[in-house]
Amino acid sequence: MILDFDEKEIGSTDSLFMADCGVIPDPTAEQLADIAISTGIIARHLTNEDPRIAMLSFVSHGSSKHPSVIKVRRATDLARAQATASDLPFKIAGEIQVDAALDAYVATAKKIDSPIAGRANVLVFPDLNSGNIGFKLVQHIAGANTYGQILTGLSKPAAQISRGSSAHDVFGAAVVCGVQAIDRDLLCPGARST
Repeated sequence: MILDFDEKEIGSTDSLFMADCGVIPDPTAEQLADIAISTGIIARHLTNEDPRIAMLSFVSHGSSKHPSVIKVRRATDLARAQATASDLPFKIAGEIQVDAALDAYVATAKKIDSPIAGRANVLVFPDLNSGNIGFKLVQHIAGANTYGQILTGLSKPAAQISRGSSAHDVFGAAVVCGVQAIDRDLLCPGARST
């Protein structure tokens, strides 16, 4: 899901990429890692910025042994390894709370030492419940424009549109799919392809 903010600087060029908000109810660590990488690739393709990916949890680098935290911790390690193996210039932090991922003051107060602390432009939720609830809260409370669900893993760009989407949201999702169909080298001449 891509959220665009008209009046608030957040994420990447005033856009925030959130995943998974509509497909896999309870992803494994491996699926979360794949979600992080595929969302990072979309974010980079659309913004020409290197993704700053936050693997979200209810603790930040804590000592919790809760299974959901352990899953996010493992997914973070797997996503970093995938990014390195594919030579992707992604910064990935986890497990991290959403306030520390988006707000530099909070990240400092919580002693989060990470290059993405307070600067995340991709949020990866631990499960579908939190992702879907999170994006809808931001959409309705903050008035963000939303585009998606942008689907990954298919041979061609695709989106799933909610019955509650406005004409503006549908148009935006169509534009995103159209841009995805254009080779990144044509969109961003001189950018390093991956």
